[in-house]
Amino acid sequence: MQTSNFSRICSQQDGFGSSSVSIALRAPRWYRGRTYPALAPRREMLKMDEATYREEYRKILDNLDPRQVYEDLGENSILICWEAPGKFCHRRLVAEWLEKHLGVTVPELRDPSLFDIL
Repeated sequence: MQTSNFSRICSQQDGFGSSSVSIALRAPRWYRGRTYPALAPRREMLKMDEATYREEYRKILDNLDPRQVYEDLGENSILICWEAPGKFCHRRLVAEWLEKHLGVTVPELRDPSLFDIL
């Protein structure tokens, strides 16, 4: 499992096919991949400062079973939302939550443009 954002997924010819899973409140119109609404933030959270957002998002995660979420998503999934890598984003909160509770590693997707040269 990895995390990324819509612009990086869009840059790939196949959009990573069925492995991409939007956990955003809304996906772009062009996105035709899977969604997992249980991990989406609530609309009012989008205007919160980071500390409040983190607190509210933890409440969402507290109501979910990490093992079930991981199984639902699949170990090869790429969790995607809007923020650029390195910016505060709930996908990284999900990654940390899964890592903490399941002992898995959920890194940010490396630069896909490097796949051809590595």
